[in-house]
Amino acid sequence: MTTLSFPARRYDTGEPVRVTISGGAIKAIEPAWPADPIADWPFVAPGLFDLQVNGYGGVWFSDRSLTREQVLAAIVPYFAHGMTRLCPTLITNSFEALSAGFTAIRQACEEHPWLDHVVAGCHLEGPYLSAEDGPRGAHPKAHIRQADWHEFCDLQKTSGNRIRLVTIAPEVPHAIDFIRRAVASGVRLSIGHTAASTEQIQAAAEAGATLSTHLGNGAHPVLRRHPNYIWDQLGESRLSASIIADGHHLPASVVRSIVRAKSVGQTILTCDASGWAGCAAGEYENELGKVEVLADGRIVVAGQREILAGSGAASDTCVAFASRCGAATLPDAIDMISRNPARFFGFPEQGLRAGAAADLFLYRPSASVDRLDIVATIVVGEVRFGEIAGKSGGTNL
Repeated sequence: MTTLSFPARRYDTGEPVRVTISGGAIKAIEPAWPADPIADWPFVAPGLFDLQVNGYGGVWFSDRSLTREQVLAAIVPYFAHGMTRLCPTLITNSFEALSAGFTAIRQACEEHPWLDHVVAGCHLEGPYLSAEDGPRGAHPKAHIRQADWHEFCDLQKTSGNRIRLVTIAPEVPHAIDFIRRAVASGVRLSIGHTAASTEQIQAAAEAGATLSTHLGNGAHPVLRRHPNYIWDQLGESRLSASIIADGHHLPASVVRSIVRAKSVGQTILTCDASGWAGCAAGEYENELGKVEVLADGRIVVAGQREILAGSGAASDTCVAFASRCGAATLPDAIDMISRNPARFFGFPEQGLRAGAAADLFLYRPSASVDRLDIVATIVVGEVRFGEIAGKSGGTNL
């Protein structure tokens, strides 16, 4: 294991410190007393942890042809964005395609121990979602189906018990029983892509659902003013909310409103990066459908401009937007996509303290308001991106 020692400023207090890492963990964080100005010192923060990442560069985790090598190719680029843990997300598809995706992820994790750490768990978003236009979003209608516990158990076995989060619409047949069983098995359940009634949302929360998936998206373009399924989830204290703060999925006023209603502690930022993230502007097609990557960064269902098909952004963009739009301070925005997801899953909370896993990223204040200026990303004590203390980033594949 690599030993590292470097000076930085704490992201939460600005205090100059020296961070020492050994054996994959933070050995010490001690006050530093520099003789020179610290304006050029980077800030150090817990690594970003995104619970909804669909792929990258044309690779989709729910693709029936997914390979172990493609899993690596789709995850490694996120180190450049300060991400140290993530949930590969498989969206609505046939059982065969989902099984193939989970198989490839399992095999890649079994082959590379560092990847097994980075993959905090898999997120199954669908196929038990609303079939209605609007709530269904870009999920293929042909594969939407009723909740099937036995199908899920087969997928969970295939994944090597890596499915930790499932997004479900409470109104689909057998959904409430599915939620109860999944929660009892240790899986977190989230409400999303839904047109559920007030009573159905309450029933899902009572059964154990604890999150709303990308609240405010995957919805009808026009809703009655109240009640509706967005208000019902916003006002349900048993539900935390994940939001896509990429600057395209939600207006700044909505991001601010959700954070203030839920609180910083109950809001989780996600990029919901599409498998087309990182691709040049143009049209793309796979078995999930045809999309267009626009010059402004949006990814939309081809032929229109209103229905988004995931995001082209990464987690650091969401941190920057949440801070820039006034929804949170920069330290709070970082916590919403580092400490909050870890707490949501019941993992040891990420933080800057001796004994914690050395999953960190370093950044500098940037003249650009679109994303953070990432200096280095450290995963279990190894520099995976950038350079720090004479160590350069790299991933041995």
